[in-house]
Amino acid sequence: MVNPIQATSASAVYAALNGGASTTAATATTAANATQNQFMTLLVTQLKNQDPLNPMDNAQMTSQMAQINTVSGINQLNTTLQALSASMTPNQTVQATTMIGHGVLVAGSGVDLVSGSTGLGGFSLPTPSDSSTVSIYDSTGALVNTLSLGAQPAGITKWQWDGTNSSGAAMPTGSYTFTVNATLAGNAVAASNLQYGTVNSVTQGAKGLTLSVGSLQNIALTQVQQIL
Repeated sequence: MVNPIQATSASAVYAALNGGASTTAATATTAANATQNQFMTLLVTQLKNQDPLNPMDNAQMTSQMAQINTVSGINQLNTTLQALSASMTPNQTVQATTMIGHGVLVAGSGVDLVSGSTGLGGFSLPTPSDSSTVSIYDSTGALVNTLSLGAQPAGITKWQWDGTNSSGAAMPTGSYTFTVNATLAGNAVAASNLQYGTVNSVTQGAKGLTLSVGSLQNIALTQVQQIL
């Protein structure tokens, strides 16, 4: 896990992860050599056991050698692609660490309210709407407040809540949820809720890069809809 308070430098992260890339390339090369040796062994065995009265002609021999070259070329290409993929992983990790401390929007319906601050969130619309409202609920499911946002374009819309209920009274610090109701000419527009959070850390795992975003864990980098 990469954390802003850790002393590990970007170069150290790269070096540590690049070691894995070297191992992957070496393993791929060994497998390629083994496959080529097996192919050559089969060819030599075939030549030794061929019918002396009906030996393999030049065209057949040329075809066999061409197959060996093809197998060798494919294995070399696979090795190169695996090494390239492995070398990109540490670069992506180092680049992703620059997101630490930044706010992002990811799929979710939560709103974290901190004393003295506003609640933030967003949603994405596939088409424009002529009416959009955000309803905020407390932990018991009771409606706290409704934000009328009016017409909104297709794409991502950000909103903020001042932390008060419908009567104007300040709500306590805590976790809230929200829903979005959007319509166009009286017809519902399917809105995708987006939760706001600050990136706390970046983790490189078997499934790729994941983020810790606010109270959300294991958020794939591809799930980030917007960096604020």
